Amino acid sequence: MTAPVENLAAALAGTEQLVAEIGPDEWGLPTPCTDWSVRDVVNHLVAGNLLFVRVFGGEPLPPREELLAASRTDRLGDDAVGAYRASAAALVDAFRVEGALERMVTVPAGTFPGIAALHLRIVEALVHGWDVARATGRPLTFPDGLVEQELAFTRDTLPRLPPRPAGQGPFAPAQPARDDAPALDRLAALLGRPAAAV
Repeated sequence: MTAPVENLAAALAGTEQLVAEIGPDEWGLPTPCTDWSVRDVVNHLVAGNLLFVRVFGGEPLPPREELLAASRTDRLGDDAVGAYRASAAALVDAFRVEGALERMVTVPAGTFPGIAALHLRIVEALVHGWDVARATGRPLTFPDGLVEQELAFTRDTLPRLPPRPAGQGPFAPAQPARDDAPALDRLAALLGRPAAAV
């Protein structure tokens, strides 16, 4: 059985491969994330990776206002691929620290054991990778079983997340998807992507 941190590394690497193929004229393309371009989505992934690195390094979660400001900060600069790759490597290293998967951490979605926080980052890499793939028309592949595992985790976890005011949750309402749709499409639909709907 693959170790959880290796699953995270595989998810990040799959999306990294896609990010590395984005052409200069594709960064501004719209994505299934409403009002977000390809660059916005990749920037969001990098910012999220770095935030989790901070939290696992012992820093408290910043106040909501600071999180919102940070979400608008450009983390990509002139080397988007390099920024993504560096944030992914730092995130994997943070989860490899002894005891990281057992300790309780507070992240934007709530307070969880480290292993649950790891799953949240895997889901982010998978679904935002899906967003970029849809926007650019490129294929996206992940290891067999990884997406099904994270689909099961998400179905189990979503009902247990703390309630958020309308419009402030991390996901849009779930959309319908065919039972025989690819697991990644079903995961995207579960997290509000209408492009995966029936």
